[in-house]
Amino acid sequence: MKLLSLLLALAMLLLSPLHAAAIDYKIVTASERGTYIQIGRDLAKYVAPAANIGLEVLPSKGSSENVQRLRYEPGVKLALVQSDVYQAFLDQAAAGNAQAGRMIKPLRAVMPLYNEEIYFVVRADSPLQYIHEIRDRKLAIGPVGSGTALSATTLYRLMFGKPLPEANATYISNEEALIRLTTDKSIDVAVIVAGQPAKLFVDMKPEARRYIKLLRLDNAAPETERALQTYYPAQIEKSSYPNWVDEPVPTLAVKAFLVTYDYGAAHGTADNLAAFAKSLCSNFDTLQEKGHAKWKEVKLDLPTLGKGWSYYPPMERALRSCLANRGQNDTRPMLNPASSGACTQQQKVLGLCGT
Repeated sequence: MKLLSLLLALAMLLLSPLHAAAIDYKIVTASERGTYIQIGRDLAKYVAPAANIGLEVLPSKGSSENVQRLRYEPGVKLALVQSDVYQAFLDQAAAGNAQAGRMIKPLRAVMPLYNEEIYFVVRADSPLQYIHEIRDRKLAIGPVGSGTALSATTLYRLMFGKPLPEANATYISNEEALIRLTTDKSIDVAVIVAGQPAKLFVDMKPEARRYIKLLRLDNAAPETERALQTYYPAQIEKSSYPNWVDEPVPTLAVKAFLVTYDYGAAHGTADNLAAFAKSLCSNFDTLQEKGHAKWKEVKLDLPTLGKGWSYYPPMERALRSCLANRGQNDTRPMLNPASSGACTQQQKVLGLCGT
């Protein structure tokens, strides 16, 4: 009897790792109708299970809030963050903002993902045609704490050499911005950051053409040249929004990153996140085949990061090992987004001061 009990106990010990309960982690993304949340859901569906992780996908106001939640919210281990938002926190920390330093210094990049297009939406009867014509107009730029707010205010400052006047800034959701744009007309331009195809626009009916249109990037404008110091040229494709867009629309874009926290190599979370990184690499072809269309734009590599940026070593090692097995290892340097000023407005949209 004792021998039978001993054998049963031994069998349970041997089998338990195979049936261990998944570890519950969270990833913060963005709005329910944006691209980030769909990318998060793809990671939860195609990547997390092989790492024995149950990944809960959480909506948020966007990148700035994601930085704060990754830093302080229990259970949040991963976040999707725009490159200009991450850089803005680093710039604030370098300028002596202790709060920004506490939030950003322990965070680490996992890998760059794709470019997110920036949409400048105006009424169909608006006299505006180009992005550089938004000077002195009333802009809806996303909620305080969103990546869109950071991108909009940074772009404005780069293009025109001055901050967006607070009297011209409205901090509201993308959905509310489109409503106000076409009803009470209290705003002139809705600035929206979302990887195409974005559900917000995919769901629109053909009648939308009668109400709204997109502004175009003019490569000959000096304001465009200044914007391209930090942002990337991009194109909104007709195929992404056949109900709305008649031809490709040139615009600007910002890079999306998968980000985590520096738990240290000895922390128990390090092994779990390393397993997640290994699964991300192993299942990358599945992500590109079955996930959101944006995965097709992601290149599985770890380019050299800009000053102040660094990868999380346990995940970096797992990815580089997998990349070596796949015959890939791209170390091309990434563009380091330019430092930006106008601290008062920037601190506001980063959530570093009161609204």
